[in-house]
Amino acid sequence: MSITREVGASYHPEKGVTFTVWAPEAEKVEVLLSKPEKKTITLQREAFGYWTGLAEDAKPGAKYKYKLNDDKERPDPASQFQPDDVHEASEVVDHTSFSWTDENWQAPPLEQLIIYELHVGTFSEEGTFEGVINKLPELKDLGITAIELMPIAQFPGSRNWGYDGVYPFAAQSTYGGPEGLKKLVDACHAQGISVVLDVVYNHFGPEGNYLNDFGPYFTEQYNTPWGAALNFDQAHSDHVRNFFFQNALMWLRDYHIDALRLDAVHAIYDMGAKHFLQELQEQVIQLTEQTGKPYLLIAESDQSDIRLLNSPDKGGYGLDAQWFDDYHHAIHTLITGEQEGYYEDFGKPAHLKKALEQTFVYNGLYSEHRKKTVGTDATANPAQQFVVCSQNHDQVGNRMLGDRLTQLVSFDMLKVVAGLVILSPYVPMLFMGEEYGEENPFLYFISHSDKDLVKAVQKGRREEFKAFTWQGEVPDPQSEDTFNKSKLQHSYTQNEKQNQLREFYKALIQLRKTHPALAKPSKEKMVVQLDEENLVLHLVHTGNDEPLYCLFNISNKPQTFKSDALEGQQDWEVILDSDDAKWAGNGGSGKTSVRSTETITLPASTMLLLGRTT
Repeated sequence: MSITREVGASYHPEKGVTFTVWAPEAEKVEVLLSKPEKKTITLQREAFGYWTGLAEDAKPGAKYKYKLNDDKERPDPASQFQPDDVHEASEVVDHTSFSWTDENWQAPPLEQLIIYELHVGTFSEEGTFEGVINKLPELKDLGITAIELMPIAQFPGSRNWGYDGVYPFAAQSTYGGPEGLKKLVDACHAQGISVVLDVVYNHFGPEGNYLNDFGPYFTEQYNTPWGAALNFDQAHSDHVRNFFFQNALMWLRDYHIDALRLDAVHAIYDMGAKHFLQELQEQVIQLTEQTGKPYLLIAESDQSDIRLLNSPDKGGYGLDAQWFDDYHHAIHTLITGEQEGYYEDFGKPAHLKKALEQTFVYNGLYSEHRKKTVGTDATANPAQQFVVCSQNHDQVGNRMLGDRLTQLVSFDMLKVVAGLVILSPYVPMLFMGEEYGEENPFLYFISHSDKDLVKAVQKGRREEFKAFTWQGEVPDPQSEDTFNKSKLQHSYTQNEKQNQLREFYKALIQLRKTHPALAKPSKEKMVVQLDEENLVLHLVHTGNDEPLYCLFNISNKPQTFKSDALEGQQDWEVILDSDDAKWAGNGGSGKTSVRSTETITLPASTMLLLGRTT
């Protein structure tokens, strides 16, 4: 393994605060303590350009900056708290005093996760970690087993998706800071809910990004959509890698986070002998050996590359899972008819069948959108290695008007889509509010203080949508109104139809958790048939002795058929009918069972679940 060294301000009750910063080109580095009293500590240079020093009388809450070469005063790159935004002093944090109550917590295995992605600022009325805590009973009631927090690393201002973070070790101050995050994680574990944290190791935001003043954190060798790439393989890269390894270990160890979602790993450029992601997984495995707690690393990638998941002895990086966009795109294009931008590669019914049976649709095929051959064959990779959804922050928020499926398809189709995701063999993920058909959009928002940067972002958003024919004006990302429009209404308690949709989601999630055929969903123990002309999907989880037969009419017309999948079987009982009145349907067929020789009629945009009669 490469160099591992603690960075930042580390508090030890018995000896004070140790400050460590990497600044290989500096001639002099000092700590300027400004609270509780002003004091200057000159750091000592050590090997590889690390500077360190001890402040015996410093305590948690002390504020400080680093002074470089008697000139620039900067916050700590590894600051764990920025109480006064990104340009001001860092604050020392105490990780020894929090009263955790989760000593008996055991995270559920990957295949048992029902993930709920949320944005802290818009999920609750308060827009804080405390606001999320207040909603946890509702998520537990829904059946959620893991929440996934969009990035909470300190960003400029109070409104941001989180991908403009510039202090990856610091929990956002306006959300509740380090103490608030620990309380949230502890409360989640008390409710039986895992916590996945979205972390960004491929770029930094522009405002408040002072890393270049400390050292060669970036390289011009590669370009990313956000500018120069982080330096993971050039000169001095060992110490950049260490910075992010320490970050990941901090979240897992000090905040009891259960899993990290690694943003856009295709923009992590590393041509070295051992890829950053492989070594990150090795560091996490080492932490598991120390703590006895299992941790997960889940990648986001648009490359359809099983190298992320395969073990090192197969030339892979050994990550636990990855987001799987093909399934989303296959569903979305079929139910909306949209085929612009990156959707042009999808839209055929066969894509949905292939996504279920073989996972990657583009598994070595030519992509018209990308103008190149894309992907690898993931057929042999187990289903639990892939996270699927019908909506997420990208697929909703990167639409010009942030419109959810609620605005794009019928209420009946929302239920069909829920079934396609929750009853797939893959790990299902919901996007906050989808379970009741939230009608507010999820828009892109920022609160930068640099006027030129604001103009650049506004222009960039307009440019981004040129490949689409969406009508209307691009909402101003800097406007507070844009942010407020994105807040969830949690209106299902006053809206009967929304509550019925939520109850439908609850029933599907309960089925996912309890039906024997879904105990360990598998592509191998599954039969998929698709009538491509009439858009009727037959998905049978064969399991062991109790199969689950899922019928989906993805068309907007009633469909009548006999199923080959029913032949040779005994009669089937109706487990769930999405057209039932209790799910705000049209009454359903009223049948409690279906004979194996019977012709079945599915109303438009409905699903029917059948189980073996005993």
